[in-house]
Amino acid sequence: MKSLNAVWGALGLLAASQAWAVGYSVDVAVYDRSTGTTLPLYASQGQWYVAGRVGAEYELRIRNNTNEDLLTVVSVDGVNVVSGDTASPDQGGYVVAAGQSVNISGWRKNLAGVAAFYFTDHSDAYATRTGRPDDLGVIGVAVFKRKPAPPPIWRRAPPISLREAAPQQFGLPESKAERDEAPASAPRADANGAADSDARSSFAPMEKSIGTGHGRLQTSHARYVKFERASDAPNEIVAVRYDTQAKLIAQGVIPQQMREPREPNPFPAHFVADPDAR
Repeated sequence: MKSLNAVWGALGLLAASQAWAVGYSVDVAVYDRSTGTTLPLYASQGQWYVAGRVGAEYELRIRNNTNEDLLTVVSVDGVNVVSGDTASPDQGGYVVAAGQSVNISGWRKNLAGVAAFYFTDHSDAYATRTGRPDDLGVIGVAVFKRKPAPPPIWRRAPPISLREAAPQQFGLPESKAERDEAPASAPRADANGAADSDARSSFAPMEKSIGTGHGRLQTSHARYVKFERASDAPNEIVAVRYDTQAKLIAQGVIPQQMREPREPNPFPAHFVADPDAR
């Protein structure tokens, strides 16, 4: 099937390990483009969570930890980020080269550009505005391995016995067509193991707070490539759930002591205060 292979630039220094949602074959990070930082992820009850700031643009970073190309079908708020269809693992996605990473910064509009992702109020989210508000607040990456190419078939001629070299001496028919031939054994195909489709879906329903908007148009080049999947079911699904920091603290996902510190203000006052009296 046809999939998209994004053209991406160097990522620079990788973020600390706690900023990546770790999977078996891929890791996923959420990068805040407004602050230039990779958002920390919090683990709670087997789920990954990230705190988003309303109005901040973000991008997804997917890192391939294997030595083979992988197809990643990516969804945001239950919507496929390439086609805009209600997300399903059997749809198209991005091919990530072995040992490489890809940045996905928005909803794909064509092969040259995307509409930027940004955290927004649930009523402004793209999924809500297109009549699909039920799955706000979750990012999903379904991973597929490539179907291996069939091995070449080498046919080795059997050794010729004396009976075959001179069949008339043994009372055998001389014509090859008159002799029964044992069928050549077909090459044995590797057995496909059961795909791990762990979607980590055992989570309690919660009131929708924020979603992802359909933002400004920006350049992001991609091209079509062919990718035949090894199986119909994904080999892995990595999910990252997101909400505001206040909501995640209220839900107990972020402990109180781990809330973001206040940013220092270089201009906290308008005028020069008098110094203390000597």
